[in-house]
Amino acid sequence: MIAAPVLGSCLLPILGRYSARTRNLFSLLAVLVSFLCALALAPAVLAGNLPVITLDFGFGHELFIADKLAVFMALVSSLVGAVIILYSFDYISHYQNQNEYYFLVVLFLGSMMGLVFAANLIVLYVFWELTALASWRLIGFFREPVCVLRADKAFLMTFFGALLMLIGFLAIQQQAGSFDLSAIKLAFQNRTVPDYVVLLILAGLFAKSATLPLQTWLPDAGIAPSPVTALLHAAVLVKIGVYVYARLLVATLPISDIWHVIVPAAAGLSAIVAGGAALIETDLKRIIAYSTISQIGFIFLGFAINNQLAAAGALLYILMHGLAKGGLFLCAGIIEQKTHTKDITKMGGLIMNMPITAISFLICAFSVMGLPPLGGFFSKYGVIAGAVASGQLWIALAFVATAILTIVYLLRVFVIVFMGTGKPETAAEGSPLMVFSVALLAFLSVISGIFIMPSFGFAETAVQQMMGLIK
Repeated sequence: MIAAPVLGSCLLPILGRYSARTRNLFSLLAVLVSFLCALALAPAVLAGNLPVITLDFGFGHELFIADKLAVFMALVSSLVGAVIILYSFDYISHYQNQNEYYFLVVLFLGSMMGLVFAANLIVLYVFWELTALASWRLIGFFREPVCVLRADKAFLMTFFGALLMLIGFLAIQQQAGSFDLSAIKLAFQNRTVPDYVVLLILAGLFAKSATLPLQTWLPDAGIAPSPVTALLHAAVLVKIGVYVYARLLVATLPISDIWHVIVPAAAGLSAIVAGGAALIETDLKRIIAYSTISQIGFIFLGFAINNQLAAAGALLYILMHGLAKGGLFLCAGIIEQKTHTKDITKMGGLIMNMPITAISFLICAFSVMGLPPLGGFFSKYGVIAGAVASGQLWIALAFVATAILTIVYLLRVFVIVFMGTGKPETAAEGSPLMVFSVALLAFLSVISGIFIMPSFGFAETAVQQMMGLIK
């Protein structure tokens, strides 16, 4: 699952010198191998088996562990990543630097695989920074000065957050005597981790997951190609922060009760502010980016309030948001290429010539809004119901308001772009492969909601393992 994309990415520039088609297919194959391996591993992991890879040269460090949380995240990331690569075949075909693009995208996804299976803080940090390097180059893919500037901004903000997080990791090692997560959990089983360590870790997580006040780099990253923004917002980058929160501050380190109030409050404020920004923005990709910041708040809330139902809803929403938000960004890529603008006020009536893209956009938007029977509804319901059950009524109300905001700004986008008056003759559907990709994500958003029990059951048992309720 890790080696196929990480090592396979290094072959792509070589293959691209001889055959673009071979390079493209190999990049898709590398990610599909990760997905299929995770799928094959899932039954054993659900049965309670935990494969662990260790490095023993007198150090005895654990490198990787495949538990339910890791396999769930691997399935989500590799599935959405594979669809994004498929979409890229046509989207990227007329741009320069294609060898570099496929190398970085596959390395990006491979680094995510390494991070989610990391059983050691140093391994986790190495793959964390590999995603930062790959995203830096991908955000600046077009090489124009404004693109490079925004890529540098994203890299610096996430890097300095990661540096603070690394200091927190070193503090944990000093107290636990190990970087291995299993040893750290054992060392802290009868005491909480110091608050300053939690604060250092949260600085890295909030920077990577674009949570207020460290969110400004994510809307600016919309300058990147649409498949890249889909990776950043849906499949990989911003989900890393919430994943590591679950891995460290839920499953490994006991934290003070005050953090079960501070983090939900920060997530709620971030969600409302970003939702308000999306309501007045006119750049299509920035609107969807602000939506991502807002929806990440739901995931942080679910993991932070120490409630099983809320945590299961948060983990489930990583899947549902990945499918739906990936679809929205890929739809935006088709719209941008065909209309040559990202300004929604210059669009209108596009449903006449883009019916499949329009319907796919609407379905994905419905899932992000949390409308039944799509998967986003069950996820958001679990998070908000868990907040109410934990006594955090004001936080729950804030997220209800955020959910209403989400409905308003996404419907605003759909009405202006697809239903308004304009010049639809200037646009047309994207290539069959691009349209198929967005339709597939919309279809998966519907199916995952109608047949919710398998994914919810997986998420629920992963949360039970995280919280120590089952092995």
